[in-house]
Amino acid sequence: MALSILTSVASLAALSAYLDAKYHIRHDLATGRSGLDPIASDLTWLQDRASQHKLLTYDILEHHASHQPHHPFVIFEGRTWSYAEFFESVKGVANWLVNAVGMKGGQGEMVALDGGNSVEYLMVWFAVEALGGCLSFVNWNLTGDGLVHCVKLSDATIMIADEDVKQNIEPVRPQLDQLGCKISYYSPTLFSNLTDTTPIPPSARENVTIESLRQLIYTSGTTGLPKGVISTTGKELLIGKMVARYLNLQQSDRMYTCMPLYHGAAHSLCTTPIIHAGATIILGRKFSHRTFWPEVHAGAASTIQYVGELCRYLLNGPPHPLERQHVVQRAWGNGMRPDVWEPFRERFNIPVINELYAATDGLGSIFNRNRGPFTAHALGLRGAIWNWRFGDEEVRVKMDVDTEDILRDEHGWAVRCKDGEAGQVLHRLTDETDVGGPAYYQNEGATKNRRIRDVFKKGDLWFKSGDMMRQDPSGLVYFVDRLGDTFRWKSENVSTNEVSDALTRFPSIAEANVYGVSIPGYDGRAGTASIVLTPNTNIGDVDWTAVAKHARSLLPGYAVPLFLRVARELEYTGTLKLQKGRLKREGVDLGVVTGGDCWFWLPELSGGYVPYTEKDWEAIKGKKIRLA
Repeated sequence: MALSILTSVASLAALSAYLDAKYHIRHDLATGRSGLDPIASDLTWLQDRASQHKLLTYDILEHHASHQPHHPFVIFEGRTWSYAEFFESVKGVANWLVNAVGMKGGQGEMVALDGGNSVEYLMVWFAVEALGGCLSFVNWNLTGDGLVHCVKLSDATIMIADEDVKQNIEPVRPQLDQLGCKISYYSPTLFSNLTDTTPIPPSARENVTIESLRQLIYTSGTTGLPKGVISTTGKELLIGKMVARYLNLQQSDRMYTCMPLYHGAAHSLCTTPIIHAGATIILGRKFSHRTFWPEVHAGAASTIQYVGELCRYLLNGPPHPLERQHVVQRAWGNGMRPDVWEPFRERFNIPVINELYAATDGLGSIFNRNRGPFTAHALGLRGAIWNWRFGDEEVRVKMDVDTEDILRDEHGWAVRCKDGEAGQVLHRLTDETDVGGPAYYQNEGATKNRRIRDVFKKGDLWFKSGDMMRQDPSGLVYFVDRLGDTFRWKSENVSTNEVSDALTRFPSIAEANVYGVSIPGYDGRAGTASIVLTPNTNIGDVDWTAVAKHARSLLPGYAVPLFLRVARELEYTGTLKLQKGRLKREGVDLGVVTGGDCWFWLPELSGGYVPYTEKDWEAIKGKKIRLA
């Protein structure tokens, strides 16, 4: 009898293990909808803080300054500021803002903050919060019309700017003066000499509510002028708390970031979670091969943050003596490409790659705490329970990538993607839940454009992510492309990321920026890649026939790039995202393209890439030569 019971228990355990492996039951139960969901205690905590008028990250910073005054808060370029020391400086900056700059305090004033990464930037951020003000986080690379646009959009009456970006601001100062925006510059010397550290009275923050506008974080502006994404007080506070919980951040943790503080990554996925945990930020001024590993090593970082192509930059860089002499346990960020993933882990000896998908102006998030081969390269994992609970709230639909319209069936309804098919991710909204949905400041048209009705039935409401993803039969979710980056050639959809990943696996190619260009007389867009060769590789050293053979071996014929533009370097945004706008506009007309790049192309029936000339362009336009 006992043996029979033991056998039954063993059989049940084996069945449970099988079902868990097949349907990812424990994973779904542990992560909920995304792994970053507010729970009942979070909402209670938020309401309690509202009743105490302590709804700002500044208030949590103040708590740590009182309860762990000597614990390091930020390490920057060799100097450490404790929580108490930093908080004392914030009080000095806040009094400077009132007495010298003219902030009123308690009025919900909008202040534009413009500057690169520094401790002084953080001081301004939290000093404005201390005074109950709102922040417009301006991309410090902006000049001219883009800079004026962001200030005008935000209605900022004050701009606080680092002296290092003065050359960007002064040329448009007359326009800013006309907008009624007063400009004040800061520097380390200025702030170190501030002596008035009178405490800022809580009354300056008493009108702050959960729904108050807290800040504007801008889109990258790669498809037009930047749009200001609204963040409310409650959202700002909850995200910091939930990210800290998801990462299980402890007081002893140290996170290194060289991502710009004006962007949501360094802002909401590093700075505010670190403050919630009472942990330490190791701040880099900007990304540099020269400083990355020395700063990670010196600060004893346990987590490093990445965005975009940062990991490829590190992987393509020369060996550094400190690249394995560190205590990093986790790389945390988004945009790590499959061809970089395992080489990055192995070369730099980092056990966990914690990839995420999220957007400042988006809904939904996905996380992948990856330690081994099963979930490598994926955004996350969805099991049977997730599909049962949330499969009708987040869906992938087929798209016409040329028009960016949702494909419809014979009844006019959207067509859901099957396993393995790429489609745009949509999130279900109701008129009630959309009240707190992503919105652009003073841009109702752009906000409405992210919504769509009548998708699966009359009157339903959905949020368009603008991102193409696919899910395989095992439940792994993969990022495919931004909708605007995917293009059609020979009636097939081409993923620029897939092509880029394939090209950079060729030994002589370090980086590739793939895009589609219009060609007279052809439907769709012809695949083109701007590439950078590996260090010490000359154009004449490359076997261009081998490049074509390599691309054809990894890609379907319609996805093999027809044109290669060999550049000295690629253009990136401040968050290391590839810039494609100028390349798309210039196309492959050598009479239009700028710079001294070398060109190759793949003629029909050709065995390999050959030099591309203006004569070839004229023959293509005149239809004397057909494209492959």
